[in-house]
Amino acid sequence: MRPPATTFNERAHEALQDKNMQVALERAMHHFVDGRQGAFARLPHGEALRDQGRIIRANAIARLDEHLQTFERNAQANGSIVHWARDDAEAREIVLRIARENGVQRIIKSKSMLSEEIAINRTLENAGMNVLETDLGEYIVQLAHDHPSHIIAPVVHWPLEGVQKLFHKHLGTPPNASITDLTAAARKALRDGFLQADMGISGANFAVAETGSVVIVTNEGNGRFVTTTPKIHVALVGIERMAPTLRELGTLLQLLARSATGQPLSVYTSIVTGPRRAQDEDGPEQVHIVLIDNGRTNALAGELAESLYCIRCGACLNVCPVYRRLGGHAYDSVYPGPIGIVITPALDGLFPWHELPQASTLCGACTEACPVRIDIPRMLLKLRADSVDAGLAPKWLHEGLKIYAKAARNPLLFNAGRKMAAKAQRLAPRSEEGWIKKMPPPLSAWTDTRAFPPLAKESFTERWKKKRAKKQMSND
Repeated sequence: MRPPATTFNERAHEALQDKNMQVALERAMHHFVDGRQGAFARLPHGEALRDQGRIIRANAIARLDEHLQTFERNAQANGSIVHWARDDAEAREIVLRIARENGVQRIIKSKSMLSEEIAINRTLENAGMNVLETDLGEYIVQLAHDHPSHIIAPVVHWPLEGVQKLFHKHLGTPPNASITDLTAAARKALRDGFLQADMGISGANFAVAETGSVVIVTNEGNGRFVTTTPKIHVALVGIERMAPTLRELGTLLQLLARSATGQPLSVYTSIVTGPRRAQDEDGPEQVHIVLIDNGRTNALAGELAESLYCIRCGACLNVCPVYRRLGGHAYDSVYPGPIGIVITPALDGLFPWHELPQASTLCGACTEACPVRIDIPRMLLKLRADSVDAGLAPKWLHEGLKIYAKAARNPLLFNAGRKMAAKAQRLAPRSEEGWIKKMPPPLSAWTDTRAFPPLAKESFTERWKKKRAKKQMSND
């Protein structure tokens, strides 16, 4: 993944100034959160299903080497060609080689976060090939030379008015076109791409070891077109996407749709099991499955292995108070939100991304919403500790913690510091509720956007001593 060129604080500040994005996020997040809550409320055994899903994902990751070997053996028996890629460069090389060997010029793609992770579009376009995104959201960001900001909703940061202007410019729709008219225009523009494509590229929500199948879950028919109309289908699969059996896949599919969009099941669930047979009316002549590591093995070996349980539903983004204010671009990673600030450094190393684990209130809403109960706060604390140990924490924070640690070990010094701070806060301007509205740098980073609770007039120790003294007097 491309390391960030600016600091997280700079990107966050820019996002907070974007009022159009704030409106778009507010509209979308309520829809997703309410949909998820309603879907699980209507499922009597929903919590038990989440427990079962966690066990499935934990076992799949614990025995990943076995499942990958089983998957490869069964996929090859189905007629698929399996490739292994150690990193993003090798994955791009494999896909480019397949395209060149088959004289490919026109490529259609369905939505794939992994294709964003390995930046496959740029490689193919630089080789002179035409690449067309066919998911509506991905098509919008491609037209706008933008990139996705959400795991399942690529243009959640775009208000309707922005899409209307974009389509008016590129597709000639009326400036105030309705959503129905916009989707109809996109469908018409994409039709020739589906019919003329030489290759289709998809991701994979899951790969079933038992059958050697690739599973693609969408709410648009484009996924079916991408995997059936071209002669060649290339599926990009992260090695952690294994579902051991079809039975276990069924459990995960029930969790995925409900957590992502509040649906009992997505509109299209495609299980691709090899190329077209002689009796099939349609389907690709070649199916290539590219199993991609790109840091996953390293994550598997460390304390962040639990991040690989993720089934990419986006539920943690929808409930996160930080994501809901900033959107996905502030993270500057392919994977934004709570799971992104864990999995990005897990896959790509801590140094380029050491600021991301700070982008959390540690409120735990992400774990509450996660369909497989990933303990994201635990891993965030681990990453924050690693940042400090590596000397990557901001200097003011590093030195401040040193001073605090020294004071905390000395009761006299700690009490003196508390009393000084209590006196100093009296000079700060207050809100009507008595909270502090303005503090000097670096604490101003807090009060620039929200008030700060004042220190208590008495410490807990002082109150405890008074209570004990009062009790002693009453006993006497």
